[in-house]
Amino acid sequence: MSSVDKKPPDDSNWPRDYFGRAEMLVRRWLVFSWLFLALGIWLMLSLFSCAERRSGREVIVYASQDQVYAEPVLKEFERETGIRVRAVFDSEAAKTVGLVNRLLAERRHPQCDVFWNGEEFRTHQLAAQNVFRETNAWTAFGYRSRRIAIAATRTNLPPPASLVDLTNLAYRGRAVLSYPLFGTTATHFLALRQKWGAERWREWCAALAANRPFIVDGNSVAAQFVARGEAEVGLTDSDDIAAVNRERGNLRALPLTADMLLIPNTVAVIRNCPHPDSAQQLFAYLQRRAVAEKLVAAGAIEGVSPAEITTPTLQPDWSALLRDLDAATEEMKKVFRR
Repeated sequence: MSSVDKKPPDDSNWPRDYFGRAEMLVRRWLVFSWLFLALGIWLMLSLFSCAERRSGREVIVYASQDQVYAEPVLKEFERETGIRVRAVFDSEAAKTVGLVNRLLAERRHPQCDVFWNGEEFRTHQLAAQNVFRETNAWTAFGYRSRRIAIAATRTNLPPPASLVDLTNLAYRGRAVLSYPLFGTTATHFLALRQKWGAERWREWCAALAANRPFIVDGNSVAAQFVARGEAEVGLTDSDDIAAVNRERGNLRALPLTADMLLIPNTVAVIRNCPHPDSAQQLFAYLQRRAVAEKLVAAGAIEGVSPAEITTPTLQPDWSALLRDLDAATEEMKKVFRR
């Protein structure tokens, strides 16, 4: 076979001279060097991230305070401290109860550091279940209130003088309230049961349900019903009245009475939480008067301290409320069917 007919060797693409082979090796070395560099950077960032998490430079918050009000406060905390905040908010329909159940389910393996609650009763419930740390576990700050809302230009009916008036025939099909098994409405109803006694309270609930009120998903919806004229009167929260008035300006909150309830915000640190140092910093931050004042300015709460209120309001015995919770809840389920 002549040299012309010979087949090229299998490695014909590999340079035959020394300098060509060296150039090829350099190119391959550069490619692998970049790959190793990228891998090294990725490992360093991962280690830094892990170290940051171990050092507690983040905090996980479960918040039943409305997201529109809570987020700016939490962002300001991030800017001031450099601690990353991861927040979980609840839904309007199942206000607070969903987060409470989540915290109870996670007791053995806590995922949350701080619970910022928009109402006090469920905080007492969690404290009784030892969900919070042993000392300096939780505190209250600021307040809202339960109110009867009417249209500011109302002329059709005289305003109700009390909650009992909502059972009058004049208000048949003209009142609105959120489903009383959740949120502040549930707490209000439970506190009324304690004050009035179970029998009188049961009769009032039955009369109220028989008067065919609108039962809606949340206090904000109840306030909007009155603002739109779909109901004459609504049982709701002061912050929801304020929110409607910022948009429409057509609601009036009736004065507080002895059958109304003040609703403090609360903040608590979870027992064995994953980021205890960051949790303590947020716990202290939310207790600042300046934070409460910002929440007042935003319309999230009415005032900085319940001590500002001179009108007598409901003063629940929280331990007794917890003891009677299951029985009262079952009674409400039977009366307010959906």
